Amino acid sequence: MTSSYLRRDLLLSLAAAGSAAMPGRAQEPSAAAVFDVRSFGAAGDGQRLDTKAIQAAIDACAAAGGGAVYFPAGAYVTGGLILKSGVHLSLDAGATLLGSTRLEDYPVTRPSLRSYTDNYTERSLIYGENLENVGLHGQGTVDGRGAAFKGPYKVRPYLIRLVSCRNVTVTGVVLRDSPMWVQHYLACEDVLIHGITVHSFVNANNDGIDIDCCRRVTISDCKIASGDDAIVLKSTSNRPTSQVTIANCVLSSRCNAFKLGTESNGGFENIVLANCAMYDTRLSGLALEMVDGGVLDGVSVCNVVMRDVKNPLFIRLGDRGRPYEEGGSRPGVGALRNVRIHGVDATGASRIGCAISGIPGHFIENVTIRDVSVVFEGGVDEAPDDVPEHPDRYPEHTMFGVLPAYGLFCRHVRGLRLEGVSTRFLKPDERPALVCHDVREMEVVGCSFAARRLAVRLRDAEGVWIRGCRLPQPVPLFLDAESATDVSLIGNDLSRAREAFRGSGVFAAANRAGD
Repeated sequence: MTSSYLRRDLLLSLAAAGSAAMPGRAQEPSAAAVFDVRSFGAAGDGQRLDTKAIQAAIDACAAAGGGAVYFPAGAYVTGGLILKSGVHLSLDAGATLLGSTRLEDYPVTRPSLRSYTDNYTERSLIYGENLENVGLHGQGTVDGRGAAFKGPYKVRPYLIRLVSCRNVTVTGVVLRDSPMWVQHYLACEDVLIHGITVHSFVNANNDGIDIDCCRRVTISDCKIASGDDAIVLKSTSNRPTSQVTIANCVLSSRCNAFKLGTESNGGFENIVLANCAMYDTRLSGLALEMVDGGVLDGVSVCNVVMRDVKNPLFIRLGDRGRPYEEGGSRPGVGALRNVRIHGVDATGASRIGCAISGIPGHFIENVTIRDVSVVFEGGVDEAPDDVPEHPDRYPEHTMFGVLPAYGLFCRHVRGLRLEGVSTRFLKPDERPALVCHDVREMEVVGCSFAARRLAVRLRDAEGVWIRGCRLPQPVPLFLDAESATDVSLIGNDLSRAREAFRGSGVFAAANRAGD
Protein backbone atom coordinates (compact mmCIF):
# COMPACT_ATOMS: atom_id res chain seq x y z
CA MET A 1 0.00 0.00 0.00
CA THR A 2 1.47 3.38 -1.00
CA SER A 3 0.56 6.87 0.03
CA SER A 4 -1.08 9.58 -2.04
CA TYR A 5 1.52 11.92 -0.56
CA LEU A 6 4.26 11.25 -3.11
CA ARG A 7 6.70 13.95 -2.05
CA ARG A 8 9.58 14.21 -4.50
CA ASP A 9 11.52 16.56 -2.20
CA LEU A 10 11.63 13.89 0.50
CA LEU A 11 12.86 11.29 -1.95
CA LEU A 12 15.57 13.51 -3.34
CA SER A 13 16.88 14.48 0.10
CA LEU A 14 16.83 10.86 1.18
CA ALA A 15 18.69 9.75 -1.93
CA ALA A 16 21.25 12.53 -1.45
CA ALA A 17 21.88 11.42 2.13
CA GLY A 18 22.38 7.83 1.01
CA SER A 19 24.73 8.86 -1.80
CA ALA A 20 26.85 10.93 0.59
CA ALA A 21 27.27 7.96 2.90
CA MET A 22 28.19 5.47 0.16
CA PRO A 23 28.97 7.16 -3.18
CA GLY A 24 27.77 5.23 -6.16
CA ARG A 25 25.99 2.55 -4.14
CA ALA A 26 22.90 4.22 -2.68
CA GLN A 27 19.58 3.01 -4.05
CA GLU A 28 17.40 5.95 -5.00
CA PRO A 29 13.75 5.21 -4.19
CA SER A 30 11.27 5.78 -6.96
CA ALA A 31 8.44 8.26 -6.50
CA ALA A 32 6.11 5.33 -5.80
CA ALA A 33 8.25 3.98 -2.95
CA VAL A 34 6.78 6.19 -0.24
CA PHE A 35 4.75 4.48 2.46
CA ASP A 36 2.62 6.78 4.60
CA VAL A 37 2.12 5.30 8.07
CA ARG A 38 -1.42 6.70 8.20
CA SER A 39 -2.32 4.52 5.23
CA PHE A 40 -1.41 1.55 7.41
CA GLY A 41 -3.65 2.67 10.27
CA ALA A 42 -1.38 4.88 12.39
CA ALA A 43 -3.47 7.42 14.33
CA GLY A 44 -0.73 9.93 15.16
CA ASP A 45 -2.93 11.33 17.94
CA GLY A 46 -0.40 11.05 20.79
CA GLN A 47 -2.60 8.53 22.59
CA ARG A 48 -3.11 5.29 20.68
CA LEU A 49 -0.22 2.86 20.34
CA ASP A 50 0.80 2.89 16.66
CA THR A 51 3.53 0.23 16.79
CA LYS A 52 1.73 -2.35 14.63
CA ALA A 53 0.79 0.18 11.96
CA ILE A 54 4.30 1.62 11.73
CA GLN A 55 5.89 -1.82 11.63
CA ALA A 56 3.48 -2.83 8.87
CA ALA A 57 4.59 0.18 6.82
CA ILE A 58 8.27 -0.76 7.40
CA ASP A 59 7.62 -4.36 6.35
CA ALA A 60 5.71 -3.32 3.23
CA CYS A 61 8.44 -0.87 2.26
CA ALA A 62 11.11 -3.55 2.62
CA ALA A 63 9.04 -6.07 0.64
CA ALA A 64 8.72 -3.53 -2.19
CA GLY A 65 12.49 -3.22 -2.43
CA GLY A 66 12.97 -0.24 -0.14
CA GLY A 67 11.96 3.40 0.04
CA ALA A 68 10.65 5.91 2.53
CA VAL A 69 8.31 5.26 5.44
CA TYR A 70 6.72 8.67 5.75
CA PHE A 71 5.37 10.29 8.93
CA PRO A 72 3.23 13.38 8.30
CA ALA A 73 2.68 15.86 11.12
CA GLY A 74 1.33 14.16 14.24
CA ALA A 75 2.40 12.42 17.43
CA TYR A 76 2.95 8.69 16.93
CA VAL A 77 3.19 6.63 20.12
CA THR A 78 5.22 3.50 19.48
CA GLY A 79 7.06 0.69 21.13
CA GLY A 80 10.09 -1.01 19.64
CA LEU A 81 10.39 -0.96 15.84
CA ILE A 82 12.48 -3.38 13.77
CA LEU A 83 14.08 -1.66 10.80
CA LYS A 84 14.58 -3.53 7.50
CA SER A 85 17.11 -3.17 4.67
CA GLY A 86 16.35 -0.42 2.20
CA VAL A 87 13.99 1.39 4.57
CA HIS A 88 14.42 5.06 5.48
CA LEU A 89 12.15 6.57 8.13
CA SER A 90 11.21 10.11 7.06
CA LEU A 91 9.68 12.47 9.65
CA ASP A 92 8.00 15.56 8.26
CA ALA A 93 8.03 18.87 10.16
CA GLY A 94 5.61 18.53 13.05
CA ALA A 95 5.94 14.74 13.20
CA THR A 96 7.05 13.18 16.48
CA LEU A 97 7.76 9.56 17.32
CA LEU A 98 6.86 9.22 21.00
CA GLY A 99 8.41 6.23 22.74
CA SER A 100 5.95 4.18 24.74
CA THR A 101 6.39 4.55 28.48
CA ARG A 102 5.73 0.80 29.04
CA LEU A 103 8.76 -1.49 28.97
CA GLU A 104 6.69 -4.42 27.67
CA ASP A 105 6.13 -2.53 24.41
CA TYR A 106 9.82 -2.95 23.55
CA PRO A 107 10.74 -6.45 22.33
CA VAL A 108 13.95 -8.03 23.55
CA THR A 109 16.61 -7.99 20.81
CA ARG A 110 19.96 -9.72 21.32
CA PRO A 111 22.41 -9.31 18.45
CA SER A 112 24.55 -12.18 17.23
CA LEU A 113 27.71 -10.09 17.77
CA ARG A 114 29.02 -10.33 21.32
CA SER A 115 30.22 -7.14 22.98
CA TYR A 116 30.37 -5.63 26.45
CA THR A 117 27.15 -3.76 25.63
CA ASP A 118 25.34 -7.07 26.17
CA ASN A 119 25.41 -5.94 29.79
CA TYR A 120 23.72 -2.63 29.03
CA THR A 121 20.71 -3.17 26.85
CA GLU A 122 18.36 -5.58 25.11
CA ARG A 123 15.59 -3.17 24.07
CA SER A 124 15.48 -0.19 21.71
CA LEU A 125 12.92 2.12 20.16
CA ILE A 126 14.46 1.68 16.67
CA TYR A 127 16.52 -1.48 16.15
CA GLY A 128 18.22 -3.08 13.18
CA GLU A 129 20.82 -5.80 12.61
CA ASN A 130 22.66 -6.97 9.47
CA LEU A 131 20.94 -4.36 7.30
CA GLU A 132 22.00 -2.29 4.28
CA ASN A 133 20.91 1.15 3.10
CA VAL A 134 18.84 2.31 6.07
CA GLY A 135 18.27 5.68 7.68
CA LEU A 136 16.29 8.24 9.61
CA HIS A 137 15.65 11.66 8.10
CA GLY A 138 13.54 14.79 8.14
CA GLN A 139 12.55 17.75 10.26
CA GLY A 140 10.64 15.80 12.88
CA THR A 141 11.48 14.53 16.37
CA VAL A 142 12.07 11.21 18.08
CA ASP A 143 11.20 11.60 21.78
CA GLY A 144 12.05 8.64 24.01
CA ARG A 145 10.20 10.03 27.06
CA GLY A 146 13.03 8.57 29.08
CA ALA A 147 12.00 10.04 32.43
CA ALA A 148 9.32 7.34 32.67
CA PHE A 149 11.93 4.56 33.03
CA LYS A 150 13.57 3.84 36.35
CA GLY A 151 16.12 1.24 37.29
CA PRO A 152 19.29 -0.46 36.00
CA TYR A 153 20.61 -0.70 32.47
CA LYS A 154 18.38 -3.31 30.84
CA VAL A 155 15.08 -1.77 31.86
CA ARG A 156 15.91 1.46 30.03
CA PRO A 157 15.73 1.17 26.21
CA TYR A 158 18.02 2.92 23.76
CA LEU A 159 16.48 5.33 21.27
CA ILE A 160 18.39 3.92 18.25
CA ARG A 161 20.51 0.78 18.07
CA LEU A 162 21.94 -0.50 14.79
CA VAL A 163 24.24 -3.53 14.76
CA SER A 164 26.36 -4.81 11.84
CA CYS A 165 24.64 -2.50 9.36
CA ARG A 166 26.07 -0.90 6.21
CA ASN A 167 25.29 2.39 4.50
CA VAL A 168 23.49 4.11 7.38
CA THR A 169 22.34 7.73 7.19
CA VAL A 170 20.76 9.81 9.95
CA THR A 171 20.07 13.39 8.96
CA GLY A 172 18.14 16.44 10.11
CA VAL A 173 16.04 15.00 12.91
CA VAL A 174 15.81 15.96 16.58
CA LEU A 175 16.50 13.17 19.07
CA ARG A 176 15.54 13.82 22.67
CA ASP A 177 15.01 12.37 26.13
CA SER A 178 16.27 8.81 25.76
CA PRO A 179 15.87 6.38 28.66
CA MET A 180 19.54 5.46 28.18
CA TRP A 181 22.01 5.92 25.27
CA VAL A 182 20.48 8.02 22.54
CA GLN A 183 22.21 6.27 19.61
CA HIS A 184 24.38 3.18 19.45
CA TYR A 185 26.05 2.07 16.22
CA LEU A 186 27.83 -1.26 16.78
CA ALA A 187 30.07 -2.84 14.11
CA CYS A 188 28.50 -0.70 11.39
CA GLU A 189 30.20 0.51 8.21
CA ASP A 190 29.73 3.63 6.10
CA VAL A 191 27.74 5.70 8.55
CA LEU A 192 26.73 9.32 7.97
CA ILE A 193 25.20 11.38 10.79
CA HIS A 194 24.57 14.92 9.61
CA GLY A 195 22.72 17.98 10.83
CA ILE A 196 20.91 16.36 13.74
CA THR A 197 20.07 17.83 17.14
CA VAL A 198 20.34 15.77 20.32
CA HIS A 199 18.99 16.95 23.66
CA SER A 200 18.81 14.33 26.39
CA PHE A 201 19.15 14.93 30.13
CA VAL A 202 16.20 13.06 31.65
CA ASN A 203 17.91 9.85 32.76
CA ALA A 204 21.31 8.30 33.47
CA ASN A 205 23.72 7.17 30.73
CA ASN A 206 22.30 9.65 28.22
CA ASP A 207 25.23 9.49 25.76
CA GLY A 208 24.48 11.56 22.67
CA ILE A 209 26.18 9.36 20.05
CA ASP A 210 28.04 6.07 20.63
CA ILE A 211 30.21 4.81 17.76
CA ASP A 212 31.36 1.30 18.65
CA CYS A 213 33.60 -1.02 16.58
CA CYS A 214 32.56 0.87 13.44
CA ARG A 215 34.41 1.74 10.22
CA ARG A 216 34.10 4.75 7.93
CA VAL A 217 31.93 7.08 9.97
CA THR A 218 31.24 10.78 9.37
CA ILE A 219 29.51 12.97 11.96
CA SER A 220 29.04 16.57 10.87
CA ASP A 221 27.13 19.76 11.65
CA CYS A 222 25.37 18.32 14.69
CA LYS A 223 24.25 19.99 17.93
CA ILE A 224 24.48 17.67 20.90
CA ALA A 225 23.67 18.44 24.54
CA SER A 226 23.53 15.38 26.78
CA GLY A 227 23.59 14.21 30.35
CA ASP A 228 26.40 11.75 29.63
CA ASP A 229 29.19 11.97 27.02
CA ALA A 230 28.11 13.97 23.97
CA ILE A 231 30.08 11.97 21.38
CA VAL A 232 31.89 8.86 22.54
CA LEU A 233 33.86 6.32 20.52
CA LYS A 234 34.00 2.84 22.00
CA SER A 235 35.37 -0.55 21.10
CA THR A 236 33.39 -3.00 23.21
CA SER A 237 34.30 -6.08 21.17
CA ASN A 238 37.44 -7.35 19.44
CA ARG A 239 37.09 -5.00 16.44
CA PRO A 240 38.67 -1.56 16.18
CA THR A 241 36.76 1.65 15.64
CA SER A 242 38.48 3.24 12.63
CA GLN A 243 38.27 5.93 9.97
CA VAL A 244 35.99 8.27 11.90
CA THR A 245 35.65 11.97 11.10
CA ILE A 246 33.77 14.41 13.34
CA ALA A 247 33.47 18.00 12.12
CA ASN A 248 31.58 21.25 12.67
CA CYS A 249 29.70 20.11 15.75
CA VAL A 250 28.55 21.99 18.87
CA LEU A 251 28.85 19.86 22.01
CA SER A 252 27.82 20.18 25.64
CA SER A 253 27.70 17.51 28.34
CA ARG A 254 27.40 16.88 32.05
CA CYS A 255 30.25 14.42 31.47
CA ASN A 256 32.68 14.60 28.50
CA ALA A 257 32.15 16.47 25.26
CA PHE A 258 34.29 14.09 23.17
CA LYS A 259 35.55 10.84 24.64
CA LEU A 260 37.47 8.05 23.01
CA GLY A 261 37.86 4.94 25.06
CA THR A 262 36.96 3.78 28.53
CA GLU A 263 35.87 0.62 26.71
CA SER A 264 38.78 0.01 24.37
CA ASN A 265 39.18 -3.73 23.76
CA GLY A 266 39.36 -3.53 19.96
CA GLY A 267 41.25 -0.23 19.80
CA PHE A 268 41.01 2.89 17.64
CA GLU A 269 42.63 3.91 14.34
CA ASN A 270 42.56 7.03 12.19
CA ILE A 271 40.24 9.31 14.16
CA VAL A 272 39.74 13.01 13.30
CA LEU A 273 37.84 15.72 15.19
CA ALA A 274 37.86 19.21 13.67
CA ASN A 275 36.18 22.60 13.87
CA CYS A 276 34.05 21.99 16.94
CA ALA A 277 32.73 24.19 19.75
CA MET A 278 32.35 22.82 23.27
CA TYR A 279 30.61 24.52 26.19
CA ASP A 280 29.16 23.90 29.66
CA THR A 281 30.92 20.56 30.14
CA ARG A 282 31.43 19.21 33.66
CA LEU A 283 34.28 16.81 32.94
CA SER A 284 36.64 16.80 29.92
CA GLY A 285 36.39 18.46 26.55
CA LEU A 286 38.82 15.93 25.04
CA ALA A 287 39.25 12.59 26.82
CA LEU A 288 41.39 9.85 25.24
CA GLU A 289 41.34 6.77 27.46
CA MET A 290 42.71 3.26 26.91
CA VAL A 291 42.22 0.95 29.89
CA ASP A 292 40.93 -2.40 28.54
CA GLY A 293 43.72 -3.38 26.19
CA GLY A 294 43.59 -2.45 22.52
CA VAL A 295 45.72 -0.02 20.54
CA LEU A 296 44.95 3.63 19.94
CA ASP A 297 46.99 4.72 16.93
CA GLY A 298 46.34 7.93 15.03
CA VAL A 299 44.08 10.60 16.52
CA SER A 300 44.02 14.16 15.18
CA VAL A 301 42.16 17.04 16.82
CA CYS A 302 42.21 20.56 15.40
CA ASN A 303 40.42 23.89 15.71
CA VAL A 304 38.40 23.47 18.90
CA VAL A 305 37.02 26.23 21.11
CA MET A 306 35.98 25.44 24.69
CA ARG A 307 34.04 27.66 27.06
CA ASP A 308 33.30 26.60 30.64
CA VAL A 309 34.78 23.15 30.09
CA LYS A 310 36.23 22.02 33.41
CA ASN A 311 39.02 19.91 31.94
CA PRO A 312 40.16 20.68 28.40
CA LEU A 313 42.41 17.62 27.97
CA PHE A 314 42.79 14.22 29.61
CA ILE A 315 44.87 11.40 28.08
CA ARG A 316 45.12 8.12 29.97
CA LEU A 317 46.70 4.72 29.36
CA GLY A 318 45.63 2.44 32.21
CA ASP A 319 45.13 -1.22 33.06
CA ARG A 320 41.57 -1.94 34.17
CA GLY A 321 41.81 -5.04 31.98
CA ARG A 322 38.12 -5.83 31.58
CA PRO A 323 37.28 -8.49 28.95
CA TYR A 324 34.50 -7.66 26.50
CA GLU A 325 32.58 -10.90 27.03
CA GLU A 326 31.73 -12.92 30.10
CA GLY A 327 34.37 -15.51 30.86
CA GLY A 328 36.90 -13.94 28.51
CA SER A 329 40.56 -13.66 29.42
CA ARG A 330 41.86 -10.45 30.94
CA PRO A 331 43.43 -8.24 28.25
CA GLY A 332 46.94 -6.96 28.76
CA VAL A 333 47.94 -3.32 28.82
CA GLY A 334 47.15 -1.68 25.51
CA ALA A 335 48.97 1.11 23.68
CA LEU A 336 48.25 4.80 23.10
CA ARG A 337 50.30 6.56 20.44
CA ASN A 338 50.39 9.10 17.63
CA VAL A 339 48.06 11.81 18.90
CA ARG A 340 48.03 15.31 17.38
CA ILE A 341 46.11 18.17 19.02
CA HIS A 342 46.30 21.52 17.25
CA GLY A 343 44.49 24.80 17.68
CA VAL A 344 42.56 24.65 20.98
CA ASP A 345 41.36 27.75 22.81
CA ALA A 346 39.90 26.97 26.24
CA THR A 347 38.61 29.05 29.14
CA GLY A 348 36.85 28.05 32.33
CA ALA A 349 39.19 25.16 33.18
CA SER A 350 39.08 24.05 36.79
CA ARG A 351 41.79 24.11 39.44
CA ILE A 352 42.60 20.39 38.99
CA GLY A 353 44.75 20.77 35.86
CA CYS A 354 45.20 18.52 32.80
CA ALA A 355 46.94 15.13 32.74
CA ILE A 356 48.70 12.97 30.17
CA SER A 357 49.47 9.82 32.14
CA GLY A 358 50.52 6.28 31.35
CA ILE A 359 51.51 3.70 33.95
CA PRO A 360 54.92 2.41 35.05
CA GLY A 361 56.55 0.42 32.25
CA HIS A 362 53.98 1.52 29.68
CA PHE A 363 54.53 4.86 27.98
CA ILE A 364 52.04 6.97 26.09
CA GLU A 365 53.96 7.63 22.87
CA ASN A 366 54.27 10.41 20.31
CA VAL A 367 51.88 13.12 21.43
CA THR A 368 52.03 16.59 19.86
CA ILE A 369 50.13 19.54 21.35
CA ARG A 370 50.45 22.69 19.28
CA ASP A 371 48.93 26.19 19.38
CA VAL A 372 46.87 25.54 22.49
CA SER A 373 45.80 28.26 24.93
CA VAL A 374 44.14 27.44 28.26
CA VAL A 375 42.98 29.68 31.10
CA PHE A 376 42.71 27.77 34.39
CA GLU A 377 40.90 28.68 37.58
CA GLY A 378 44.03 28.33 39.74
CA GLY A 379 43.91 29.28 43.40
CA VAL A 380 45.91 26.36 44.88
CA ASP A 381 48.54 27.12 47.52
CA GLU A 382 50.14 23.68 47.54
CA ALA A 383 49.49 20.27 45.93
CA PRO A 384 51.03 16.85 46.68
CA ASP A 385 54.08 16.04 44.62
CA ASP A 386 53.46 12.30 44.66
CA VAL A 387 50.45 11.41 42.56
CA PRO A 388 48.96 7.89 42.95
CA GLU A 389 49.14 5.66 39.88
CA HIS A 390 45.68 4.01 40.14
CA PRO A 391 46.41 1.71 37.16
CA ASP A 392 43.11 -0.19 37.36
CA ARG A 393 40.76 2.64 38.29
CA TYR A 394 37.99 3.89 36.00
CA PRO A 395 39.55 6.72 33.97
CA GLU A 396 38.37 10.25 34.71
CA HIS A 397 40.23 13.53 34.91
CA THR A 398 39.46 13.74 38.64
CA MET A 399 41.02 10.33 39.40
CA PHE A 400 44.35 11.75 40.68
CA GLY A 401 42.89 14.65 42.64
CA VAL A 402 44.40 18.13 42.36
CA LEU A 403 47.53 17.76 40.22
CA PRO A 404 51.06 19.06 40.97
CA ALA A 405 50.75 21.37 37.95
CA TYR A 406 48.00 23.92 37.54
CA GLY A 407 48.38 23.44 33.78
CA LEU A 408 49.76 20.15 32.43
CA PHE A 409 50.96 17.09 34.35
CA CYS A 410 52.78 14.53 32.16
CA ARG A 411 53.84 11.10 33.41
CA HIS A 412 55.14 7.96 31.68
CA VAL A 413 55.26 9.61 28.27
CA ARG A 414 57.77 9.16 25.46
CA GLY A 415 57.96 11.50 22.48
CA LEU A 416 55.97 14.46 23.79
CA ARG A 417 56.09 17.75 21.86
CA LEU A 418 54.55 20.96 23.23
CA GLU A 419 54.65 23.79 20.71
CA GLY A 420 53.05 27.20 21.10
CA VAL A 421 51.27 26.19 24.30
CA SER A 422 50.09 29.03 26.54
CA THR A 423 48.76 28.60 30.09
CA ARG A 424 47.69 31.07 32.74
CA PHE A 425 45.47 31.19 35.83
CA LEU A 426 42.79 33.53 37.11
CA LYS A 427 43.55 33.14 40.85
CA PRO A 428 47.13 33.12 42.20
CA ASP A 429 48.46 29.55 42.11
CA GLU A 430 51.71 28.31 43.61
CA ARG A 431 52.04 25.24 41.36
CA PRO A 432 54.21 25.09 38.22
CA ALA A 433 52.56 25.33 34.83
CA LEU A 434 54.24 22.12 33.58
CA VAL A 435 55.30 19.11 35.64
CA CYS A 436 56.83 16.01 34.02
CA HIS A 437 57.57 12.67 35.73
CA ASP A 438 59.23 9.78 33.88
CA VAL A 439 59.20 11.53 30.51
CA ARG A 440 61.57 10.70 27.66
CA GLU A 441 62.41 12.52 24.40
CA MET A 442 60.40 15.67 25.00
CA GLU A 443 60.39 19.02 23.16
CA VAL A 444 58.97 22.26 24.56
CA VAL A 445 59.02 24.91 21.85
CA GLY A 446 57.72 28.48 21.82
CA CYS A 447 55.56 28.12 24.91
CA SER A 448 54.41 30.77 27.38
CA PHE A 449 53.85 29.64 30.96
CA ALA A 450 52.52 31.97 33.64
CA ALA A 451 53.84 31.05 37.09
CA ARG A 452 54.44 32.51 40.54
CA ARG A 453 57.28 30.37 41.93
CA LEU A 454 58.36 27.92 39.24
CA ALA A 455 57.35 27.47 35.60
CA VAL A 456 58.60 23.95 34.72
CA ARG A 457 59.56 20.97 36.89
CA LEU A 458 61.22 17.81 35.51
CA ARG A 459 61.61 14.67 37.60
CA ASP A 460 63.15 11.49 36.26
CA ALA A 461 63.12 13.06 32.81
CA GLU A 462 65.64 12.41 30.06
CA GLY A 463 66.26 13.88 26.63
CA VAL A 464 64.35 17.15 27.05
CA TRP A 465 64.80 20.11 24.70
CA ILE A 466 63.35 23.48 25.72
CA ARG A 467 63.71 26.37 23.27
CA GLY A 468 62.06 29.62 22.29
CA CYS A 469 59.94 29.85 25.44
CA ARG A 470 59.11 32.95 27.47
CA LEU A 471 57.56 34.07 30.72
CA PRO A 472 54.59 36.46 30.70
CA GLN A 473 55.34 37.55 34.29
CA PRO A 474 58.27 37.54 36.74
CA VAL A 475 59.10 34.23 38.43
CA PRO A 476 61.87 33.21 40.85
CA LEU A 477 62.85 30.06 38.89
CA PHE A 478 62.04 28.97 35.34
CA LEU A 479 63.23 25.33 35.34
CA ASP A 480 63.76 22.82 38.13
CA ALA A 481 65.63 19.88 36.55
CA GLU A 482 67.58 18.61 39.54
CA SER A 483 66.43 15.03 38.90
CA ALA A 484 66.64 15.16 35.10
CA THR A 485 69.39 14.33 32.61
CA ASP A 486 70.26 15.39 29.08
CA VAL A 487 68.24 18.62 29.19
CA SER A 488 68.93 21.37 26.65
CA LEU A 489 67.77 24.93 27.44
CA ILE A 490 68.43 26.96 24.30
CA GLY A 491 67.29 30.31 22.96
CA ASN A 492 64.64 31.13 25.57
CA ASP A 493 63.66 34.58 26.85
CA LEU A 494 64.23 34.13 30.58
CA SER A 495 64.64 37.81 31.36
CA ARG A 496 61.75 37.64 33.85
CA ALA A 497 63.24 34.74 35.78
CA ARG A 498 65.42 35.55 38.76
CA GLU A 499 67.13 32.19 38.21
CA ALA A 500 67.06 30.33 34.89
CA PHE A 501 67.47 26.73 36.03
CA ARG A 502 68.67 24.27 38.62
CA GLY A 503 70.16 20.91 37.77
CA SER A 504 73.55 19.56 36.76
CA GLY A 505 72.18 17.77 33.71
CA VAL A 506 71.16 20.99 31.95
CA PHE A 507 73.00 22.37 28.93
CA ALA A 508 72.08 26.06 28.58
CA ALA A 509 73.00 28.35 25.69
CA ALA A 510 71.83 31.59 24.05
CA ASN A 511 69.16 32.26 26.64
CA ARG A 512 68.23 35.84 27.41
CA ALA A 513 68.82 36.43 31.12
CA GLY A 514 67.42 39.08 33.44
CA ASP A 515 69.28 42.18 34.50
